Amino acid sequence: MRAVVQRVSRASVTVDGQCVGNIAKGFAVLLGVEVGDAAADVEYLCNKVAGLRVFEDADGKMNLSLDEVDGELLVISQFTLVGDCRKGRRPSFVRAAPPELADKLYKAAVEGFARRGFTVATGRFRAEMQLELVNEGPVTLLIDSKKVF
Repeated sequence: MRAVVQRVSRASVTVDGQCVGNIAKGFAVLLGVEVGDAAADVEYLCNKVAGLRVFEDADGKMNLSLDEVDGELLVISQFTLVGDCRKGRRPSFVRAAPPELADKLYKAAVEGFARRGFTVATGRFRAEMQLELVNEGPVTLLIDSKKVF
């Protein structure tokens, strides 16, 4: 399971011209599910994101986590995160989980964040979405549950 985590001052997602999710300060999380991912990958990812200390403290140092700043999450399913661009010019998506598994684990991640007490907004699985955000810093981090990077 892969995630792109962006520290934001606000973020929203629109489907068919209607806003379906928005947050204030927190993280915009783009989430990609791979073949072979399971509940353990969801748990790892939720723990890692929830524990990231990338919000500034009173001294201006990145030292605070999401819960310490009352942050929110906007979680968007994005299968293209598992695309392989190493050969040719067209990405290969053979490592992307089938939609049934991807949806199940995406929902498990959303529930995992909510269980930890966070306000969580989402996009719409398999929909064409438009994401708008203000990346603060900018701070953008990559997380891979298999620790590939």
